[in-house]
Amino acid sequence: MTAQDDAQLARRTWLVVPLYNEATVIASVIENTREVFPNIVCIDDGSADDSAALAEAAGAHLVRHPINLGQGAALQTGFDWVLTYTDADWVVTFDADGQHRTEDAMAMVRCAQAGNLGFVLGSRFLADTHQAGLLKRMVLQTVAWISAKRGGLKLTDAHNGLRVLSREALSRIHLHQNRMAHASEITTQLAHTHLPWAEMPVTIDYTEYSMSKGQSLLNGVNILTDLWFGGHKA
Repeated sequence: MTAQDDAQLARRTWLVVPLYNEATVIASVIENTREVFPNIVCIDDGSADDSAALAEAAGAHLVRHPINLGQGAALQTGFDWVLTYTDADWVVTFDADGQHRTEDAMAMVRCAQAGNLGFVLGSRFLADTHQAGLLKRMVLQTVAWISAKRGGLKLTDAHNGLRVLSREALSRIHLHQNRMAHASEITTQLAHTHLPWAEMPVTIDYTEYSMSKGQSLLNGVNILTDLWFGGHKA
């Protein structure tokens, strides 16, 4: 695939970025990402800082929640917005804290396009470069096992926020879990579409900043708790 092909593919793709109190990094994340993907919508989930204004100034489209509802709610708002206001062929879910790599997202979109796939999901554990510690890895693998048992996909990394969804797959997602259990709900709903799919290796950059925003081992335990007590609705 040529650089021109990549540029055309990127123009047919929209990034959905949930946003909550990321004023420290959001401008640089949007500016860097728009070098590859020009179309980004940020869903400001009731931020108490200047995140929304900074994202918009950096070139992102902006949708606002007046109060904080949670990442699942922000994603569903973004999905609805893309389906209503754009003709995107592909949607990428992308975190606002700088932990995802644009080159990984582009590789996943290429894979989805080449294989005519319904969706492609990122996995930090398929790469030799994963930065997760042993305990965090064990927690996340337990999450993946529970998710598969509850009707989701058999994944190596069930709570990776980097995903590529076709428009068809996007139209079949209707999230009800607003907080951490939404990730398992997404995989369960995607499994029920029976669309062709793939899992690809990606790198998650655990910076000091992203760790402070919820990438700790405790957050993994919170995912398990949320899944166990809330995931039955997925």
